[in-house]
Amino acid sequence: MRHCNIPVFIPHLGCPNQCVFCNQRSISERMEFRESDVRQQIDTALSTLQSGDTAEIAFFGGSFTGIDRELMMRLLDLAEGYVRQGRVASIRLSTRPDYISEEILEILSRYSVRHIELGLQSMDDAVLQASKRGHTARDAENACRMVLQAGFSLVGQMMIGLPSSTPETEMETARRICKLGASAVRIYPTVVFYDTPLCEMAQSGTYVPMTVEEAVARTAPVLQFFRANQIPCIRLGLCATETLTSKEAVLGGPNHPALGELIMSECAYLEIYRALEAKGLLGTQVVLEVPEKEVSIAVGQHRSNIKRLLRETGTDVRRVIGKKNGEGITLYPYSQNPF
Repeated sequence: MRHCNIPVFIPHLGCPNQCVFCNQRSISERMEFRESDVRQQIDTALSTLQSGDTAEIAFFGGSFTGIDRELMMRLLDLAEGYVRQGRVASIRLSTRPDYISEEILEILSRYSVRHIELGLQSMDDAVLQASKRGHTARDAENACRMVLQAGFSLVGQMMIGLPSSTPETEMETARRICKLGASAVRIYPTVVFYDTPLCEMAQSGTYVPMTVEEAVARTAPVLQFFRANQIPCIRLGLCATETLTSKEAVLGGPNHPALGELIMSECAYLEIYRALEAKGLLGTQVVLEVPEKEVSIAVGQHRSNIKRLLRETGTDVRRVIGKKNGEGITLYPYSQNPF
């Protein structure tokens, strides 16, 4: 059984703020929003589902709870109709922390809204100010608490590599998202789009976009932290589309189409390294066992993790075995199982 989000993008509607990194039209590939198109978008997505799939309608892009109130409720009414028909299970939406209020939450409670995603981005006031977010970390904390107290599931969205951000502030953001009770997260390394203030900052030299390698190195520890606290990451990086890799849309930053896989592979490398160190197997010939579905991640693209272990630690991974059952990494000397 698969769970599928049916995304309805509402770029910039309801959001008068201009965050330095934001160009929702490029991110969502929607240059304009037409309410009349929404039903067809949902019906088209539903037609692709397979028997047994579950789905929810997800209002993404912009700040859903900040749009015109009548439009918001018409869209919710439309989505609720699909819930009543049994065609979707629930409704999901994303919004800004400063567009959460008791009134908004009371309205949302009338509908089958299950998940509220908050674009927190950072829990550091200096980073929020440098990014022109228009709200404080305290605003974000208050919004998180209100969402949970109203009975909704909270999903926290954070970014890596914002202006004034450091690996330390990013890890602290992850800790606070965890402590606040998020049930899932999305992690977005910062991509520099044209027609944004961040693009101007990059062109003037006041902001240096991350390379893919830097984004991987900074994101992997954050992802590991969430995993250690049993908080699933439901998105790593922006969805790979033609627009996101187009030179006409992106000035710079980690817009690699397989960025999520690279980050997960880095996490695997760090886990393997720690296991080798704990077992005293660094610099020896070993056999590596991982769950069957995780072999490609553990090995890395073009066997990059295997080559790196040999290059950096002298550890020669002679065999990689995919386990049909069981979880986690198992390492033992190659001499115990040379065939």
